[in-house]
Amino acid sequence: MPLGRVLKMFSILTNDIGIDLGTVNTLIWLKGEGIVLAEPSIVALENETDKIIAIGREAKEMIGRTPDYIRTVKPLKDGVIADFDVTEQMLREFIKKVIKARFLVKPRVVISVPSGITEVERRAVSDSAENAGAREVFIINEPMAASIGIGIPIQEPRGNMIIDIGGGTSEIAVISLSGIVNNTSIRIAGDEMNEAIVAYFKRKYNLLIGEQTAEKIKIEIGSAFPLDKELSMDVKGRDLVDGLPKTIRATSSEVREAMEEPISAILQAIRAGLEMTPPELAADIVDRGIVMTGGGSLLRNFDKRVKSETGLATFVIDDPLTCVVRGTGKIISDFPYYMKILQRESKKS
Repeated sequence: MPLGRVLKMFSILTNDIGIDLGTVNTLIWLKGEGIVLAEPSIVALENETDKIIAIGREAKEMIGRTPDYIRTVKPLKDGVIADFDVTEQMLREFIKKVIKARFLVKPRVVISVPSGITEVERRAVSDSAENAGAREVFIINEPMAASIGIGIPIQEPRGNMIIDIGGGTSEIAVISLSGIVNNTSIRIAGDEMNEAIVAYFKRKYNLLIGEQTAEKIKIEIGSAFPLDKELSMDVKGRDLVDGLPKTIRATSSEVREAMEEPISAILQAIRAGLEMTPPELAADIVDRGIVMTGGGSLLRNFDKRVKSETGLATFVIDDPLTCVVRGTGKIISDFPYYMKILQRESKKS
């Protein structure tokens, strides 16, 4: 049988998937179909048996509401695997959900990771994907995947600065000639903003709130730079003095104050990234500006804060939550073209 027919038949039997394995959400791109899964990276387990009770959105709804015999687990922390076994189970369920029984051969997987993780952490991601059902695993750094996803011409000899703010990590990278010239990766991002909000209300109002409430506050009235019209909302929690339910009225200026420490840490990392940039590429960034991606970039006026601190034009890309997984999708659509920027981690026959 001619080789071309063999390859065509093989492509029918299998398919490739791209995974953005995030601290907060996991997104999967299926070749030929696009984004087929976007679920919270959360698993609910039975305490005694470690049996999965729920996964994704269903598990997220259980946070802070479970009886003693059930626990909710976020198997990734700061962009890396904190619980290998649970991550593997979660990935297996997600992959099974999108692949189903349509393909007879295990898929090749392109999976994104923070650029600052160690080789041990990188290998853990690869092993987890492999054990979850991948035939072959390729690793791509998140800033590179995001750049590809939004259509930045990474192969050109021009400097492009991208800031990807997720739930567990913030990535600041300068890309040129299909490579990362320099990058700064810090484990401070959206989750730390939520924790800062929880701590602020506990300190100022003796009000204990949950992480989901903190996330809601950040989304509804949070900002990184003063707003033209400040916002407010009711915040419900438990009074730490008398133990009773309590409601207070919070303002966007208070929430901005609460998040100042993690936001300042991200801005410091951005300045550090600019200071490491070679002069010629720095000139390109002056011309092209800074591009922001990731869920954290959706915080109101974050781009204005970055522009104020750096003096550089700053843009939040459309649909910043899906940039990384869209990048993995472009990669699996043209493996030969992108092969030089991928790291092959394993191969299974």
